Amino acid sequence: MNAISLTSEQQAQQRAMMALLEDEIASAGGAIPFRRYMELALYAPGLGYYVAGAAKFGAPGDFVTAPEISPLFGRLLAAPCAQVLEQLGGGELLEFGAGSGAMAVQVLAQLETLGRLPDRYAIVEPSPELRQRQRQALVRQTPHLLGLVEWLERLPEDFHGVMLANEVLDAMPVTLFRKTKSSVESLWVTLENGRLGERWRPASAHTRQAVEAIEAEVGVLATGYCSEFNPSLAPWLRAVAHAMSQGALLLIDYGHPRHHYYHPQRHMGTLRCHFRHQAHDDPLLLPGLQDITAHVDFTAVAEAGEQVGLSLLGYATQARFLIDCGLERLLADSHPDEYLTLAQGVKQLVSPNGMGEQFKVMALGKGIEGGLKGFSNH
Repeated sequence: MNAISLTSEQQAQQRAMMALLEDEIASAGGAIPFRRYMELALYAPGLGYYVAGAAKFGAPGDFVTAPEISPLFGRLLAAPCAQVLEQLGGGELLEFGAGSGAMAVQVLAQLETLGRLPDRYAIVEPSPELRQRQRQALVRQTPHLLGLVEWLERLPEDFHGVMLANEVLDAMPVTLFRKTKSSVESLWVTLENGRLGERWRPASAHTRQAVEAIEAEVGVLATGYCSEFNPSLAPWLRAVAHAMSQGALLLIDYGHPRHHYYHPQRHMGTLRCHFRHQAHDDPLLLPGLQDITAHVDFTAVAEAGEQVGLSLLGYATQARFLIDCGLERLLADSHPDEYLTLAQGVKQLVSPNGMGEQFKVMALGKGIEGGLKGFSNH
């Protein structure tokens, strides 16, 4: 990365985060699992990347998500939402981590156009600062729909409707592992002389079992092969399934089926960091100030969903999903003054060398009939 200059506020946050990590590491005897480090770096109250008050989305932030690239993204996502709400005779929408609020605005506006507004649009958002930004976006663009929106601390009970998770799974803390000649190691984080460091240790039984399950499907991984898996996935889907009485969960994220995720050529894993629109692979740099993500093993998502009673309703690349939801018609019907700008954004969303193929969409459901829009050609 280029030379990094931090504001006084960022410097203060770094000092507080390093003090927190120092205490955590000292209490643990000198090292903590990477998964715990990633959890603190992203979600430590008041200090973690996703809960502290810095701009993260769009040009002023560190990365751009699909709803910021094109307003058509959320409008197209509204198609399967409307279909499920119609099948249920009404219901709610719930968005995990609504970011800038752009997707909520787009989905609600399109559902209003379709005559399928939900009874409530709930947002589960851990960041007070982002909650405020989301409210401002709604007030600015759809003020008459603000009364439908409610921010929640946790999942509701007896949920009927559609849950939306755009780039949520990639931000869950992961366990990093490395194959050795005879076994498996996992990565731990240390702190010596004020500097964070890495230490490989023999893996736990749980990590060894997870790697064995991966190898049972993709074949034996080579010595030195490094990658990761998400131990938070199954508990998260269990909580979703418990909360959902009837409805669908739409997951949009960058990832792969398992046999691609753990391909021999992907021998250094998928962990990536983002800071001021620069991507790099050092997760120990600027904890709390940079994003840390890993790709999604969509095979693991489908398996974990099935184990908790969620049926697989569909799986597609983002490009195929958006096209099947009516992208070409929506673009063609746009105002001439907006067409060129919208077309440029659409190109980014469906590019075969970019988001169109790298991002996947998966739908899981409970008590929902098949044929969901976005997946009818797959």
